[in-house]
Amino acid sequence: MSKKNMGKIGVLLVNLGTPDTPETPDVRKYLREFLLDRRVIDINPVGRYFLINGIIAPFRAPKSAKVYKELWTERGSPLLFHGLDLKEKLQVALGDDYHVAFGMRYQSPSIKSALEELRDKSVDRIIVLPLFPQYASASTGSVQDKIMEIVKDWWVIPSINFISSFCDHPGFINSFAELGKQHMAQDNYDHVIFSYHGLPERQVLKGSDKGYCKLGSCCNSYNKRNKYCYRAACFATSRLLAEQLGLSEDQYTVTFQSRLLKDPWLQPYTDEVLKTLPSKGIKKVLAFSPAFVADCLETTIEVGEEFKEMFEHAGGEKWQLVESLNSNDTWVEAVKAMVLES
Repeated sequence: MSKKNMGKIGVLLVNLGTPDTPETPDVRKYLREFLLDRRVIDINPVGRYFLINGIIAPFRAPKSAKVYKELWTERGSPLLFHGLDLKEKLQVALGDDYHVAFGMRYQSPSIKSALEELRDKSVDRIIVLPLFPQYASASTGSVQDKIMEIVKDWWVIPSINFISSFCDHPGFINSFAELGKQHMAQDNYDHVIFSYHGLPERQVLKGSDKGYCKLGSCCNSYNKRNKYCYRAACFATSRLLAEQLGLSEDQYTVTFQSRLLKDPWLQPYTDEVLKTLPSKGIKKVLAFSPAFVADCLETTIEVGEEFKEMFEHAGGEKWQLVESLNSNDTWVEAVKAMVLES
């Protein structure tokens, strides 16, 4: 087929989601859609419905709304405007042979609207990049599930390629390492924390290669048997970042944050680890959040402010968050490389 007869290639960037406003009704609406996803809270559907609508959404929404108001800017939600900025910069970087769209798994702009945008452009095929470096059923899997649910009703379905994980992609690693090195050049840190969003242990075990996953030393290497294991991917990202930053094994710790409900989640927990560091002589900590490529509540507020307060209360002197990749130029080039490789 000659180039002039070829349609554009569609690129769909997807992030998790954000309330439309930081007001309680919109936060409640967002929480309901997010937490009712069967891949996020994987329990009996009836129990999930009553748990979310009867307990979590009504009681958590007002508290979350207060936090979202701290996070909100003149441009709105950081997760949204950083995604739109990335979309615009990537479009320029890729050129006219591509059309880049952006959607959210929950709330607006929706995945459906982004797919409709690509369909209206008559793209020949679609490359989907869920903006989650480490694969998890509750994030990347949910995006893939939603896209397949939508396109099954299309009369013509173009080829669709999912980039399911980029936890060890050189461009991703270099982008985060570049930001870390900038902070390390400004101060001497005693230790580095790589804090990832947590998952219930059962979800990791459900998706594992049977008999291989032990939630332990099996994550010391990243291979074909555990390439979709979220825990193994987090450790792989950490090892590669540590190598780029020149850190030895005793100079960094991998932890997990943001747990919910009482079931055991991936450990060690960030909030528990950081409280022990000052008593070990670790007074200055550089904290990364490599599960997120855009600043959001979990990075700016949880890691950047709440953990900082906990660390200082325990006797620490400095807790510095490394900002997310957002739409910086190195990250845009990394995303471009991933698209072209696909």
